[in-house]
Amino acid sequence: MKRRHFLQAAGLGLATTALAKPAIAQSNPAINWRLTMSAPKSLDSVYGACEVFGKRVAEITDNQFQIQVFAAGEIVPALAVLDAVQAGTVEMGNTSAYYYWGKDPALAFGSGVPFGLNTRQMESWLRHGGGNELLQDVFASFNCCGIPMGNTGCQMGGWFRKEINKVDDLRGLKFRIGGFAGKIISKLGVVPQQIAAGDIYPSLEKGTIDAVEWIGPYDDEKLGFQKIARYYYYPAWWEGSSNLHTLVNLAKWNGLPKPYQAALLAAARDAGHWMTGKYDAGNPPALKRLLAGGTQLRPFSQEIMEASYRAANEVCAETSADNPRFKKIYDSMVAFRGDSYLWWQVAEMSFDSFQVRMRART
Repeated sequence: MKRRHFLQAAGLGLATTALAKPAIAQSNPAINWRLTMSAPKSLDSVYGACEVFGKRVAEITDNQFQIQVFAAGEIVPALAVLDAVQAGTVEMGNTSAYYYWGKDPALAFGSGVPFGLNTRQMESWLRHGGGNELLQDVFASFNCCGIPMGNTGCQMGGWFRKEINKVDDLRGLKFRIGGFAGKIISKLGVVPQQIAAGDIYPSLEKGTIDAVEWIGPYDDEKLGFQKIARYYYYPAWWEGSSNLHTLVNLAKWNGLPKPYQAALLAAARDAGHWMTGKYDAGNPPALKRLLAGGTQLRPFSQEIMEASYRAANEVCAETSADNPRFKKIYDSMVAFRGDSYLWWQVAEMSFDSFQVRMRART
């Protein structure tokens, strides 16, 4: 009798286990999503970050949540990522929000505005200064949830066929420049052109544009701009940092189990840090190679920097007057920037400046 009772109890245990499995499967469903990008595969820092992102999501969810990554043009054009996610053509996409500033200038803050924040300040403002919450209101109006995913760091000012020493040298220049910065630099007489990565080199080669900015040495070398334009200027005052976002269709986001939402957020942080670190590691040797190959490194003059700063303040004031949402985010960023630099000049900048001076002596 005892043996019979044992078998019955064991049977009940098996039945309980069998009943539990569907509940577990239901709470961790198998999901397959597509992610479309604004970057081509050749830009392995940005594209690679999305691969890292997809891999981490799969690892965290025991391979239940799979994300397939598509480069620019494989599903939709590079500058149509927001539209595709908004419409539900794809579940998610990786892009720079400032590409779409024409839809709402407030989107520019997702990437960064001219004379805005440096990389660490941007990270801090988004996560601890209320920036992310303000941006979610903007993304939600386009049926998206925005997840910050990496930063390129401070970018280079671009490639020019001739030296640019004063503001007059910029007048009439057809310059490939991304996002909201085009509106500002046009005040200096530049003719801004927003062109996706894959189309920049042929445009420069054919003379459709006179100059181009992209990101920095690591990516610029890959795209080959040094073969056409000799002078390489710095810094990109319009991108003291440039943040990227992974956008998720809002209905798809809201339909995800909470653990999967958490997996996306955690994986985006991992992938974002991977990308920023890759740029910091890749830019120094790339710059050395470019200089060895004949590239002429030049700083923008104080005249150009100050004229650009005045133009940026004018445009932001004008835009704030017309767009309350832009003003709300701009005011938040400016206040955060002021306090941040109050601290930055005490320790961070002092340490870095000393290190740079000592490096020059050795």
